[in-house]
Amino acid sequence: MDVLIPAERIHARVGELAAEIARAYDGKPVTVVGILTGCLIFTADLIRRIDLPLRVAFVTASSYRGETTVAGKLEIRDELLPDIAGRHILLLDDILDTGKTLTRVVAHLIDRGAASVKVGVLLRKIGRQEVPFEPDYVGFTIPDKFVIGYGLDFNDEYRHLPFIGVLPSGD
Repeated sequence: MDVLIPAERIHARVGELAAEIARAYDGKPVTVVGILTGCLIFTADLIRRIDLPLRVAFVTASSYRGETTVAGKLEIRDELLPDIAGRHILLLDDILDTGKTLTRVVAHLIDRGAASVKVGVLLRKIGRQEVPFEPDYVGFTIPDKFVIGYGLDFNDEYRHLPFIGVLPSGD
């Protein structure tokens, strides 16, 4: 497997993002909302380094099932979301690919009464975006390759890897 982004670079960049986020919110309380399951490791590492009063919540928003790499119908489930009315939301996801999921989840959070919604992604994939969307925080920009590790999976495997890798074809 080719390592695209080593664990040390991820760790350093997550620290930089945490500092950027803390400066932007300037002491205001924030509700961090992660999109499961890919965001889990990124969210855990990031929130431990953000010096702000934080609440943490999760939603699921998925259009991929099993081994597919082609999106189906998007489902948003927010049973784990507390009342966010009037709260500043930092929405976290593992990857900005087509932009459809993030666009829909941001609209959903605004509909639920969020005071503001900013978005952070670990990865932004070049060449795949189908809808206009600009995240507020980006860890890394990557080429259009199928990546795994640090929360990203293939058929629910490889999430535990401490780096971002490119899955060899045939696996």
